[in-house]
Amino acid sequence: MTYVPASDALKGITVLDLTRVRSGPTCVRQLADWGADAIRIEPPEAIEPDGALGARRHTADFQNLQRNKRSLTLNLKEADGRAIMMRLVETADVVVENFRPDVKARLGVEYEQLSAVNPAIVLGSISGFGQDGPYARRPGFDQIAQGMGGLMSITGEAGRGPMRVGIPVADLTAGLFCAMGILVALIERAGSGKGQWIQTSLLQAQAFMLDFQAARYLMEGVVPGQAGNDHPTSFPTSVFPTSDGHINIGAAGEVIWRRLCEALNTVEWVSDRRFEANDKRSQNRVELHALISERTKRKSSAEWLSIFADAGVPSGPIYDMEGLFADPQVQHLGVAEAIDTSCFGETRMMAQPFALSRTPSRLAVAPPERGQQTDEILAALGISDDEIKDLRARRII
Repeated sequence: MTYVPASDALKGITVLDLTRVRSGPTCVRQLADWGADAIRIEPPEAIEPDGALGARRHTADFQNLQRNKRSLTLNLKEADGRAIMMRLVETADVVVENFRPDVKARLGVEYEQLSAVNPAIVLGSISGFGQDGPYARRPGFDQIAQGMGGLMSITGEAGRGPMRVGIPVADLTAGLFCAMGILVALIERAGSGKGQWIQTSLLQAQAFMLDFQAARYLMEGVVPGQAGNDHPTSFPTSVFPTSDGHINIGAAGEVIWRRLCEALNTVEWVSDRRFEANDKRSQNRVELHALISERTKRKSSAEWLSIFADAGVPSGPIYDMEGLFADPQVQHLGVAEAIDTSCFGETRMMAQPFALSRTPSRLAVAPPERGQQTDEILAALGISDDEIKDLRARRII
């Protein structure tokens, strides 16, 4: 199957994907979904069995990460495999990898080597802890970064011990930041004609995602702790019980606080000295949560959501996956898109979470089988059928 762009936005940009597990494939998926020709370079099955370094190929996890890509098998541990890789680099725009720095050196895919072949090449590198420094050679995984990056110390209920979040947020954000860096480098290259090296790590990505919590420490010296479902600085923003479940209410600021009191028919709380300002409401959050809960338990979730919508109070249901994808607004936004795959047949995957008016993204191509496009990619390099047979016999491809 030849290159089928998923969008015109990055059409004509060639990306060589050397990544594995999650952070790197997330980065390349962003580029592929917007039209780049993403060539996934992976070891032959005989060299690295399916699932050796993560999810097996025919799983939802793997398929979700690999759509809109082509697959080339190549043994980079062999000189002939590395030589073919460098021939691809000559005309490529981007290389993305998430090897440990020492592994990258052994495979010969460091920036200096790639840029010597193609000075316009953009290299995107994701590591656990950075390309240098005391932890550079340590293997990095999402949960390790969540812990070191401070997230687990502010997630969960106070006194219950550290808690990870339910998604691999460090992996995912590192991939997204790397993709963003690559796009910035491609824009800069349009003027300079020169490539450059983008570096990020799970640790950097996770630390950056602390955002206002990190700012509170860096600027005010506050070491935030766990606050459970309560917003750490703005109350009442929390989960509240109803007669048939729970809902989220976000009453930040004085205007929305007054609206909430009016909707709850407790307007006297506005002038109550215990709750007259946000800092007072935060200080007395246990008492205030109990008072609001006593009110919200009197009606169903649907009733309260309707009342709060009319009153201009931010609120929302708390969905499981089934509830999320059944929601009419979620369906209207096209959050999930249909695609035909080899292992799941007609199924759905997550679509891109932003839209472009002229050059939209689509799920154009199902995730490839290992090496599915090897012959056509090598043929485009001018490698003959006999040479391809020889490379396959020697387990180079």
